[in-house]
Amino acid sequence: MDRDDEKYRALSGDAPGTLLGAIKEKLVRAKEKMAHEKRHQSAEAKPAANPDRRPDGKRKLPPGQNVVKKWPVLDLGVQPHVPKDRWKLTVNGAAENPVVWTWADFLAQPQTDIVADIHCVTTWSLYDSRWAGVKTSHFLSVVRPKPEARFVVFHSHDGYTTNVPLERFAEPDALLAHSWNGAEIPREHGGPMRIVIPSLYFWKSAKWVRQISFHAEDRPGFWELRGYHNNGDPWDEERYG
Repeated sequence: MDRDDEKYRALSGDAPGTLLGAIKEKLVRAKEKMAHEKRHQSAEAKPAANPDRRPDGKRKLPPGQNVVKKWPVLDLGVQPHVPKDRWKLTVNGAAENPVVWTWADFLAQPQTDIVADIHCVTTWSLYDSRWAGVKTSHFLSVVRPKPEARFVVFHSHDGYTTNVPLERFAEPDALLAHSWNGAEIPREHGGPMRIVIPSLYFWKSAKWVRQISFHAEDRPGFWELRGYHNNGDPWDEERYG
């Protein structure tokens, strides 16, 4: 965790020794235990393919998932409040144009709508969410990752981090999203801006993002260091590694 992560944890009341910090540590330990218990199950035989398929032939529901109608709220006991007039997105690392966007800068970029599903590692899936925001392909054209950049790390206002390969971040339906189903993304779901990468389990789509870093080498994030799979592909059921 870098100094900025420590600063944001302290500001959010999420630091060690605080009540919220104690709640978070208890939840983290519970998830670590679950990951340890289940990591060997991923090596077992996979379930049979679900007959519900998209027109492109892919299964609509990944193995081991169950459809829900409402979006469950999952966090570690802390939901940072990030006012838009103070919001900034910082880009650093292996990028030719390491920008710092304000909220106005973010909204000034070309805006896109997509419809995509959410697949959570905790086995629920929510179909057909409508997202609005800035395509990662446009974002990448602005910041211009250097040739050696192969991985991306997202840093959140609560100290959370997660890592993805650059090619995953660059997928056509990946977004820096500010809206969900026609309204602003609620605070509890990562507003005002979160990452949306539909092809991966949703822990990879970081909430409350404040910084995006580009690296030549992989840098596993918060849950990846605590027993979750480094890739997180729901179609291959990469839950625990």
